[in-house]
Amino acid sequence: MENTAHDTGMISRLESIAADAPEDGLTLGELTEQLGEQAFGVVLFVLAVPVCMPFLYGIPQIVALPMLAICAQLAMGRETLWLPGRFAARRLSKADLVKTAQGAKKWFGWIEHFAAPRLAFLSGAIAHRIAGAMFCLFCLSILVPLPLTNSTPGVALALAALGLINRDGLLVLAGVIIGTGWIIILYGGLIILGPAFIELLIDVLRRALDEGVWAIVLLGVLGLVALAAIVIWRRRQARTKP
Repeated sequence: MENTAHDTGMISRLESIAADAPEDGLTLGELTEQLGEQAFGVVLFVLAVPVCMPFLYGIPQIVALPMLAICAQLAMGRETLWLPGRFAARRLSKADLVKTAQGAKKWFGWIEHFAAPRLAFLSGAIAHRIAGAMFCLFCLSILVPLPLTNSTPGVALALAALGLINRDGLLVLAGVIIGTGWIIILYGGLIILGPAFIELLIDVLRRALDEGVWAIVLLGVLGLVALAAIVIWRRRQARTKP
């Protein structure tokens, strides 16, 4: 039987886990084990969001290290996310699990409107290993202290994480293409032009700022946020109708 978004989406999976959990709840280790490969996407997405912000220095470089560890596990073919024993032993009550599932549905339910199981060949074990290796390169590029070295790979990782969460090969592919393109531009420019590439990159960014390009980008981001808010509002309205 072909899987649907309803039974493979992160939110549906969380609701199922919360409903079936024993009264004393689950440890974080047990939760990640039940989430399976989707746990990689959940944690990776949470860490990638702040990395997407341009001209935010320090935090992306710190976050890149645990992201690198997660991507390395994916590249090694682990089926479940490994957590340090101290974190894995922390217990979430059944009530906490239910609240988590409800909160995820409230704030991120709109994601499943456009994310669905697609391009199944990109959801296999070999594809995940290759993608994990590529993600490691993206994380390493975030550690380079250059303008925008965090934003572009951050967006790539966030898209790919959503793909892992919802088994959407199209989003994973989009993330890989964006991240790979950035790696080629970044390291290709450094190899060919050397230090002059850094000066060129800074000059381009300075001109973009002078011409108000970032204002356009900001408006685009705000537009996406507004669109997400409209989708959430419409879903709430649909639930309240008799």
